[in-house]
Amino acid sequence: MEHLLNKRVQDIQISGIRKFSNMVANYPNAISLTIGQPDFSTPEHIKEAGKRAIDGNKTTYTHNAGLIELRRAASHFMEHQYGLSYDPDTEIITTNGASEAIDIAFRTILDEGSEVILPGPVYPGYEPIIKLCGAIPVYVDTRETDFKMTAEMIRNSLTEKTRCVILPYPSNPTGCVLDRESIEEIAEVLKDREVFVLSDEIYSELLYGVSHVSIASIPSLREKTIVINGLSKSHSMTGWRIGFTFAPAYITQQMLKVHQYNATCASTISQHAAVEALTNGIHDADEMKEAYKTRLDYVYERLVAMGLDVVKPEGAFYIFPSVAKFGLTSFEFATQLLEKGGVALVPGSAFSEYGEGYVRLSYAYSMEVLEEGLDRLEKFIKALA
Repeated sequence: MEHLLNKRVQDIQISGIRKFSNMVANYPNAISLTIGQPDFSTPEHIKEAGKRAIDGNKTTYTHNAGLIELRRAASHFMEHQYGLSYDPDTEIITTNGASEAIDIAFRTILDEGSEVILPGPVYPGYEPIIKLCGAIPVYVDTRETDFKMTAEMIRNSLTEKTRCVILPYPSNPTGCVLDRESIEEIAEVLKDREVFVLSDEIYSELLYGVSHVSIASIPSLREKTIVINGLSKSHSMTGWRIGFTFAPAYITQQMLKVHQYNATCASTISQHAAVEALTNGIHDADEMKEAYKTRLDYVYERLVAMGLDVVKPEGAFYIFPSVAKFGLTSFEFATQLLEKGGVALVPGSAFSEYGEGYVRLSYAYSMEVLEEGLDRLEKFIKALA
């Protein structure tokens, strides 16, 4: 009966990130720097709000789009933090994490044969959904521009089949950020074209020395942009599964249909905790961000001292050094590092063909873990040399 299974599902692969991190289970003494999982606990006041929801029997379905008080809180948060204005009644959906938000967005805007422009290397969660929709991912090579997709790259990739451009900044796996000038140049290219923008801003609260600029803040792009965000990274709430779509009403009303039949609504308990996160916890990310900045500086300096070519990130909690000079594929390097060096990093090939020759290191770990992991990495590199 296997031949009757959906061919598109059979053709997509398990995420290379998860595939490699799962290998670490076979090496109990290894230091794993693979997963983008904050090492901070969910703030206590948010957990207490979740407990109160349980004790108050707030465990029934909510509106498909989520609690109205949560959507109002999310609207205020986006206005306060980024100057983005969205109507909580018609332009916001609460989803089961940013992953579901991406899924319902693509399933709403893509048709068979639609083309989607995205930067490479990039988070591997986009391509499978694009392909499940019968659409075609069109990668642009950003390795020569410090992993930043430019307006010129987009212009050169546009065709009559282009339906969407993905702007995943701050970036996983590189930590790079687009400044206002770059965003405005991209907006100028797209303003008169019938092309949607999916702006994945899940790491928007984790920037170091720069400010987050959303392309949805450009008036000419607001009506064609779907902003994706959520609480997993900003409030260390990965397992609570709260994400959001922010989009014009004409898009949102269609995405809501997909969300309704896909999930009905996000977890009610998590939604009540999320209200607390976006109101009394509006600055919860600040303390985490300070710690990540300290870790980033340490990791970057160590990698440079090891002789690795690396672009210093401005956001998220990943760094993406080149290992091409060792003459190994990224998978070979990462496998040997795990087996011989006792450290797990994600092969760059997990992030499209344009990630080949790199490895991703997550610094969402304690300084003690990072120090030991980098000591082992340095020893391994010296042995290779």
